[in-house]
Amino acid sequence: MSFDLRADRRSILPEADIPELPGRYRGKVRDNYDLPDGRRIIVASDRISAFDRILAAIPWKGMVLTQTARFWFEATRDICANHVLDYPDPNVVVARRLDILPVEIVVRGYLAGTTGTSILTMYKAGARMMYGHFFPDGMRANEKLPAPIVTPTTKAFDGGHDEPLTPAEILSRGLLTRDQWETTRAHALALFARGQEMAAARGLILADTKYEFGLDPEGRIVLADEIHTPDSSRWWFAATYPARFAAGERPDSFDKDVLRSWVAARCDPYRDPIPEIPEEVVLATARVYIDAYERITGAVFAPPSGTAHETPLERIRRNLAPYLGAA
Repeated sequence: MSFDLRADRRSILPEADIPELPGRYRGKVRDNYDLPDGRRIIVASDRISAFDRILAAIPWKGMVLTQTARFWFEATRDICANHVLDYPDPNVVVARRLDILPVEIVVRGYLAGTTGTSILTMYKAGARMMYGHFFPDGMRANEKLPAPIVTPTTKAFDGGHDEPLTPAEILSRGLLTRDQWETTRAHALALFARGQEMAAARGLILADTKYEFGLDPEGRIVLADEIHTPDSSRWWFAATYPARFAAGERPDSFDKDVLRSWVAARCDPYRDPIPEIPEEVVLATARVYIDAYERITGAVFAPPSGTAHETPLERIRRNLAPYLGAA
């Protein structure tokens, strides 16, 4: 890291409120604006979400996510089309607006996870047939699967919860047509294979990830949202994986739980007010994200040059000047 995070407090983007842009939708992390011509402006803020609430703003997090996804969108565009049209700012994507498919596609290469829909959680609870795949007895946590598998779930909206799906359920419930399912499945496995191959060259393991697909106006299936970022994927360090797996220990990974762990140790984060989070915890989390970007992409993270006099929102507004006032 070639700059001083502590000295760069103006670098935080907690929110991207741009009244001149139409059709605003505020997500947990991203602020979205829909233009009348079918384009969507997506601004990645520095908000970090956990326990169903916003915990803090992490310096440069939005830029890290946007630029990591950019690296992968460009590295996989030969596999399937993606929604990207332009990057007018390091935090911003101008994209095609899509009709998002109601199935979230998760690809898993290892028996891992902690959520209710993860195969490790379900396996520990006694399930052996999951997502249309059979798992034998005697498997261990974080064990590599014989081959990557697709584990689709419903795509929850408005605070709902994802639910596991089998291919047969996807078709019988009319969530996707057979052609749509076969296409998204093939795209997801090919994207994951590319990700694992490139990760291995960096000394990393892409253990699992999620993809979101949508339909463009012509009905073509297009990759949306983000791809292979620290927020959407489980990344492990390859060098220490064999020894830690043999010892029954969790694989080394980018420890994004620094902030979550600090909060959970001091309150019930689902019910209690969140205590003020120390600067050291915020900066430690920022370092994790920047380290992840540099290890995953092989590039050195550097803030935009020549903009020390601007806040991130001022810089973004300047770079989005051609879009401001769109009606």
